[in-house]
This record gives sequence, structure tokens and C-alpha cells, in this order.
Amino acid sequence: MNSEGSTAAIFSDMPEISREELHRRLGDPALTIVDVLPESSYVEWHIPGAVSLPLEQVVNRARELLPNRGAEIVVYCGNPQCERSVNALAQLHELGYSNVRVYRRGLADWMDSGEATQRAGEAPSEPDSSVSDSMAMLVGPPLTVSPSGEVGRVPARLSQMRRFDRSILSLIHRRSALQLFLVWIGMILLSGVGYWLVALLTTDGLVEAGIPIGTNLQGFGNALYFSFVTATSIGYGDILPVGIARVVAVAEAISALLIFGAVVAKFVSHRQDELVSEIHRITFEERLDRVQTNLHMVISDMLAITAMCEAQKPPNKIATRLESAVRIFNGEVRAIHDLLYQRQLVVEERVLAAILANLYSALNVLSELLQSLPPTYVRSQLLTIVLEELARLAGEICSSCVPHEYTPRLVFWMDRIEATAQRIK
Repeated sequence: MNSEGSTAAIFSDMPEISREELHRRLGDPALTIVDVLPESSYVEWHIPGAVSLPLEQVVNRARELLPNRGAEIVVYCGNPQCERSVNALAQLHELGYSNVRVYRRGLADWMDSGEATQRAGEAPSEPDSSVSDSMAMLVGPPLTVSPSGEVGRVPARLSQMRRFDRSILSLIHRRSALQLFLVWIGMILLSGVGYWLVALLTTDGLVEAGIPIGTNLQGFGNALYFSFVTATSIGYGDILPVGIARVVAVAEAISALLIFGAVVAKFVSHRQDELVSEIHRITFEERLDRVQTNLHMVISDMLAITAMCEAQKPPNKIATRLESAVRIFNGEVRAIHDLLYQRQLVVEERVLAAILANLYSALNVLSELLQSLPPTYVRSQLLTIVLEELARLAGEICSSCVPHEYTPRLVFWMDRIEATAQRIK
């Protein structure tokens, strides 16, 4: 069977894996998960334990990264419209890999379902094959990155108590104010039941006017009353704890104060969160406006440089202006690239469509400008490096690369940006 027939057979009966099964088998040494998206996507996030093998490198690096051709392999890319995983499946099949499946819905489905992801720095990278075993032993695991992003700036000794503190604070932070309030009420009711049971089972408990509370319904009501006044730290007054009930009262008072304090903090921080969100929104919108403005400026500048080339201006004057424009353009392409690859950033379709349309126009102008450079023009090393990075970033702005699903209009612009980026040389 020829390769076209083999590929067609795979497409018609493509072996797939569901998200549920993939989730169950995370960490299974018998299963190798392969991310065939560009490296920049893998660095930002990927399915835990996945190996980075971009589609463009499958033929050259598959034998290196996947030495066992009979092993069970799962490939995935960005979303159901992405053909990278299907093409990777076909290429691996041609290379002799016999047990390959596709997670067809891709990274977008994985993240939208709330599954855990990894960044490239969160897991030790595979050692370079050019490094000897002795050197690998000396390198060791990477330094820990602090919450502020500084490498190595964390305590060397791990405190179990500190881990416990962080887990408790994280648990409280994830709960809503209503949930915390219900926990507070539930603790009061349980404590009231506890006081009543102490009175029922022992001679200690609560006393009212020097007489222990009864074990009847009235005594149960007194126990709940005492629990409420203890939790609100009003004071005991007419009912006092005796014996073991004092320990319960102290524990309840401390716990109630902590939980109620968290509830109050939730209400106080709600307005602060709104203000921070509003500031972030305004700042983000200003950044998008600057991207639009800079793209227009870059287009105007490159048109002016094209006119200089047609007027046969000296190459040194062209070089200075061209390098400045391309560097600014590269910064804006990187910003747009990050915008599409970061899941926490959400932009309206009309805004993003306008940005992508301007990016497409700018890339066209740059392509024409590079073709109109005079024959005597010699590119500097800096310009060559910036152009290569710009072409790479723009080439990764494609509907089959990004790990999200976008509207048809945005897909239209992404595909044209990807095609135009290939002409930037």
C-alpha cells in the first residue's frame, strides 16, 4: 500500500482516545503522551507528562524521543479543527509506530474541562543527549521558581507546617463567603450538640445559676444558645462551661473567630477585587489600543522605507530605519502571539479581528519591502535574527496551532497570517 493509501486508511478509521481515559492514565509509564504543537505552546502549557515533538520535527526526532515503536502513544494538538495530530499520526504510522492514538479534541478541550496543565519549567526537562552522564549528575534538578518568578529565591528547607498553612489558606480562598458562613453556622450547631452530649454522658458540661443544664429539650436549647454566644464572643453570662466543656468552648471560640474573620475578609475584598479587575481591564484595553497604533505606525514606516528603496536612497539610511521598524514590529507580533496563546486573556472578536487584519497587512507590506531592497543592501546580523523570530512567531499564529477554538472570521485571518509569514525571508 502506498503512503497516500495508508494515510487515507488512518483518516477513515482513526484510533482516538477520550479525555476521561487520558485523565485516568496520566502517569501510566506504558503510555507516552506527545504534544505536536509548536514549542512556544508547549512552554506555556501542556498536558502533564507530555513530550514535546512539534509536527515539523516528527520525521527527524521521532526515533530519538520515541525509541519503542510498539509502545502505546497518544498525540494531541490544539483543538478539533487542528490537523497537526492527524498528520503526526500518519507520519508515525509510516515510520513504523503501530500503536498510536489521537486525542482529537486537543488541548482546548483539556483546559476547558478544568484539567491540570503544566508549564515547561514545572517539570524537569529531559537531559541533553550531548551531555555525559557525569555532567548530568552534576547539573541536578533545576532551581525552584518563587511565586514572584525569581529562580532560586525560596527557602532551602521545606517546612511541613508551612505547607499545611498554605493548604489551609488556599482552601479558604477557594470557598465563597456563603460557603464559609454556612461552615460557621454548622460549627456552631455541632458544638451545641457537643455541649448537650457532654451533659448527657458526664457530670461536666454547662451550668445555669449553678445548676447543670438538663438533658431534655430545654437543655438542648440552652446548649445551642451557649454555642451561639460563644461563637460571637459576646460572653457567657448566665450559662458557664464546666470541666471538659471549657475546652470545647475555647476551641469553638477560636475556630469561630477565624472562620467569621474569613467571611468578613471576603466581603471587604469583594470591592477591592472589582477595583483591581477594572484597573486590569482598562490597562489591558490600553495595551490593545497601543498594539493597533503601533501596527499602523509600522505600516506607515515600512511604506516610507519602500519609497526610499524606489528612490534609490543610500543603503545605510535604509538600514537604520528598517531595523528600527522591524524591531518594533517584532515586539507587537510577540504581544499578539501571547494574546492568542494565553488562556486567561479574553478579547472581543471585533477587537481581535481588527488586530489580526492589521497584522496581516503589516506582514504583506514587510514582504514587499524586503523584495524591493536594493541589490547592494547587506542585511545586518541583528536584522536577520529579528526577521527569523518575527517569521517564526507569525507562523505560529494559525488556527491549527493555537490551543483554543476561534470564530470563523478570526480563523480566516490566522490562516492568511501563517501563509504570509512564510514569505518573510
